[in-house]
Amino acid sequence: VKHSYVARNAREVARIVAEAFHIASTGRPGPVLVDIPKDVGLELCDYIPVEPGDVKLTGYRPTVKGNRRQIEAALHLLETAEKPLLYVGGGAIAANAHAQIAEFAERFQLPVTTTLMGIGAFDEHHPLSVGMLGMHGTAYANFAVTECDLLIAVGARFDDRVTGKLDEFASKAKVIHVDIDPAEVGKNRAPDVPIVGDVRVVLEQILQKAREFDYPTNSDRSQAWLAKIERWRQDYPLQVPRPEGRLSPQEVIVEVGRQAPHAYYTTDVGQHQMWAAQFLKNGPRRWISSAGLGTMGFGLPAAMGVKVAIPDEEVICISGDSSFQMNLQELATLTQFNIHAKTIIINNGWQGMVRQWQEAFYGERYSNSNMEAGMPNVELLAQAYGIKGITIRHREELAAKIAEMLAHDGPVLVNAIVTKDENCYPMVAPGQSNSRMIGLPKIVTGGCEMLNCPSCGAVNSWNNKFCPECGAKL
Repeated sequence: VKHSYVARNAREVARIVAEAFHIASTGRPGPVLVDIPKDVGLELCDYIPVEPGDVKLTGYRPTVKGNRRQIEAALHLLETAEKPLLYVGGGAIAANAHAQIAEFAERFQLPVTTTLMGIGAFDEHHPLSVGMLGMHGTAYANFAVTECDLLIAVGARFDDRVTGKLDEFASKAKVIHVDIDPAEVGKNRAPDVPIVGDVRVVLEQILQKAREFDYPTNSDRSQAWLAKIERWRQDYPLQVPRPEGRLSPQEVIVEVGRQAPHAYYTTDVGQHQMWAAQFLKNGPRRWISSAGLGTMGFGLPAAMGVKVAIPDEEVICISGDSSFQMNLQELATLTQFNIHAKTIIINNGWQGMVRQWQEAFYGERYSNSNMEAGMPNVELLAQAYGIKGITIRHREELAAKIAEMLAHDGPVLVNAIVTKDENCYPMVAPGQSNSRMIGLPKIVTGGCEMLNCPSCGAVNSWNNKFCPECGAKL
């Protein structure tokens, strides 16, 4: 936790609770534990309230504004960069910096990539968006971070699912790192310009300084860079398979996103989580996932919380057949409190991500990852809890049944039966550079499989070890 308290007498509780809310909600947000022993909880005392705004804690003063000299140094790097990339993490969501990120990206013509927790911080329909980066990020985001000469990290922590092989992550780039938590700045990657401060406030400072002194944008220099990223986007798009006679998981998620583009989405953990991150292009704070905590069973309780908080909004949980069973008893809570959250199970009969790793890295030795034996009949399970259940098996019924789910005035549990062997690609193997993804579509030229060099973009034979144009390792 960020901080913890033990109340020793009842008179302390008002102060402790006020301080706890102050600490939890300022600086880098985080949980605070307040332990009230039973004897203290039974004490009687005169209650004197303390407002969170009145709290003053010695030694706890989070830095909000960025250092002026560091702001100027960041602007100098932005002014001279030819291949910049804006790398946005969950800290930008916590800071409510969505408007500032959009203005910043457009002002300096910065392509924007986000982490799993940063999804929604920038409009993924915007031409500057390159989607999520990292282990299951888009190919064009991973190629861009490999090739960029300036990486502007805002509210991101350079975690291992993003960086892959750390010493090859953005190895050609100077780094500007903006974060409110000084412990994160320089922890995994030493920045050229470290800026400790609130992401929203720091970006406003940079934009204000740029306006005051009319800093030139790098838009002319970066046009070739944006064109190269667009070529990668065309060559290596995210793929939606349509296997004959079967549904693919991606088809289900794309159709849900098409019919409910403005819903609040929660996820569990696994392949479905990564496909949802790849294909659901929703807005600020409409993506709720446990991310680095890896919490199977998170999706349904999270959806209930979101729906109770904002009952007039559409709330949909994307789950997997394994994750769903971690907390399926919460179907009773849906019924008890009439919470109208919808749940879609992407059901492939496996712990999908475990199966994918066992296939790719463990010689197809599948151990305890098949979930078909013991899997309940989901539609009957829903009915047992008094909830509408829907089963989807065929492509021809997909759109109609998703519409039926959305139209129902109450909680719904959808069991989408999908192909069993679909893998989540692209994928960066453990310990590999982000430019070395597996599962990319091959470019075929003259009957030979080809690959764009992640450094210069030149087309190479898939079997080349080095690019003949620039010498980069492929």
